Amino acid sequence: MKFNKDSRYVRWGLTAFAVIAAGITFYYFIFHSTNIVLGVGRILDILKPVLFGLATAYLLTPVLNFVENKILSPLFDRCKVKKGRRRSMFTRGIGILITAFLFVALIYMLVSMLVSQIIPSVQGIIDNFDSYSKNFTNWIEQTLKDNPEIGNYVTRTLDQMEKKITEQFSDILPSTASIIKTVSQSIISVLDVLWDFVIGFIISIYVIANKERFAAQAKKSAYALFEQETANTVIRNFRFTHKTFIGFLSGKVLDSIIIGILCFIGTTLMKTPYAMLISVIIGFTNIIPFFGPFLGAIPSAILIFVVDPMHPLNCVYFALFVLALQQFDGNILGPKILGNSTGLTGFWVIFAITFFGGLLGVFGMIVGVPIFAVVYAAARAFVNMKLEKKQLPKETNQYENVEYIDEERIIHPMGEKAEDAEDGKNKNQQHTVEKKKGVRGK
Repeated sequence: MKFNKDSRYVRWGLTAFAVIAAGITFYYFIFHSTNIVLGVGRILDILKPVLFGLATAYLLTPVLNFVENKILSPLFDRCKVKKGRRRSMFTRGIGILITAFLFVALIYMLVSMLVSQIIPSVQGIIDNFDSYSKNFTNWIEQTLKDNPEIGNYVTRTLDQMEKKITEQFSDILPSTASIIKTVSQSIISVLDVLWDFVIGFIISIYVIANKERFAAQAKKSAYALFEQETANTVIRNFRFTHKTFIGFLSGKVLDSIIIGILCFIGTTLMKTPYAMLISVIIGFTNIIPFFGPFLGAIPSAILIFVVDPMHPLNCVYFALFVLALQQFDGNILGPKILGNSTGLTGFWVIFAITFFGGLLGVFGMIVGVPIFAVVYAAARAFVNMKLEKKQLPKETNQYENVEYIDEERIIHPMGEKAEDAEDGKNKNQQHTVEKKKGVRGK
């Protein structure tokens, strides 16, 4: 008997098999999710160098494109170098060398700054913790001298906290073997991450060297797996996602670097203690939209106040400076660099930061806005497509004063129909929503 793959019995069998397999998968996912999580974590741990490489290549691609298109190509045109395969290969090679050099130089600068500035600052805070604590205690006593009971209570509380911290450190010191073991494990973990990062950097060089071929293979696979129109939609969506992510992340990093430099200049002129450490905190937290300035300014202001509580105006001046700096960033610098790269209103930005921050921590607060921007754009496109099929207006403001839509026309809250609203528009400004010409509800 000849096997007929188009037989309805075969289709029923495949459907039944798919349903049973989906049910088993769902059951295993619900009741054995721990094993799935461990398996996925193991796979991600194995592929960590590759993931590092892909992420690095993605971040370095705009730099390579800028070097090739804005520096090397005009230079070769001025030197009258003929275009061709040799020139393209030569341009790509030099571009990769310049990009890799800039990346390594950036890493070196960050590590140098960490070693020469930030670590000594943190060490200074630890070494002077006792004096800062005494200064803070003296300030409280002087401030609350008119209320001795409250002052004594606060002083006792601070003394108890200091005593507990000292006891914890004294309890930790005898357990030398445990400390050595913990430090050794930490060093091994750091070296493991560094090794994965080095391998990932090498992988990123191979990826950016052949980025056009990888893109071509992805397009080829899309057209092989989907219908032509679907493949075009998938490619357009990937381009939009890439544009949203790279525009937001690169712009936000550049914006934060500028803010950090300006903060360092301002705090140095004001002779603020630990100016470099505070500027790094302000610049780093500025990457987080909306909440970033507050996350950086509050601990920095507390640090300045604790260092010298007898001069609280230093903390006030710093707070005013950071407020002016963030106003400059939010109203002038940020819009110039970022523009409207996400297309989200303030409410959705706060929602994205809160939601993804709860899921992924600080990393989620950084990437949550572009991720939600892509989701928001997809939902908006879906809603507009459905409205277009129903021959209804796609503009949101068209629905501000709409009560309901009948079979023929849009009805306004006052009970007036759309074409009557057009006649009475000049007499009564309460009816602001008009029915588009030729648009009717089903």
